[in-house]
Amino acid sequence: MKREILITSDGSTTIHLPDWNEQYHSKHGAIQEANHIFIKHGLSYFINSDFYINSHQISILEIGFGTGLNTFITLLETIKHNLNINYVGVEAYPVLAEEIKKLNYVDELNANHFQDIFDKIHDSSWEEKHQIKEYFSLTKRKQFFKDIKDLEQFDIVYFDAFGARVQPELWTEAIFEIMFKALKSKGILVTYSAKGSVRRALQSVGFTVERLPGPPGKREMLRAIKNI
Repeated sequence: MKREILITSDGSTTIHLPDWNEQYHSKHGAIQEANHIFIKHGLSYFINSDFYINSHQISILEIGFGTGLNTFITLLETIKHNLNINYVGVEAYPVLAEEIKKLNYVDELNANHFQDIFDKIHDSSWEEKHQIKEYFSLTKRKQFFKDIKDLEQFDIVYFDAFGARVQPELWTEAIFEIMFKALKSKGILVTYSAKGSVRRALQSVGFTVERLPGPPGKREMLRAIKNI
């Protein structure tokens, strides 16, 4: 399948798949989208909640590791707020090294002094846990989402799969049941999708779901909480 590097509206890059008319991040702004959905309404929401304890290690499962943007901005937040994070990124089809070199996230985030960290995220071997920074560990797993078998291991799920228009099988009750089981009690799942079918699938497996304002170019997004 043909793949192209695309400049999104906020100046940051993404990977575009012309055959699907789909990209890894919003064409309205890759960094803006990541910060709005996964940091503001995911990580920041969690650390400001009543069930977060300051000394607690936060475990994050990312569904769709992709370009590593969500991982990198989460690591920057770890440094900013002195967090302790265990991060697991799942990706069945890893992005090629030559594509990673064309992404401009380090420059666009004014994080040039962390270029070595961005490189380390991508150079780290798969299927092994790596200590990227003192309080940030990363495990990249080459795995289909349907094969995830973790039970009550994660505080947050970043659900960043390709859209239901092109991969509807990733947005089913069966997949969300796997996510529900992988989360700890009071764990949260955040995603860019606000489709009614996605909301109903999340609710059907036990999540309490709320609609939230979406990032630029998108009216709404969803946050789901495991309220048990």
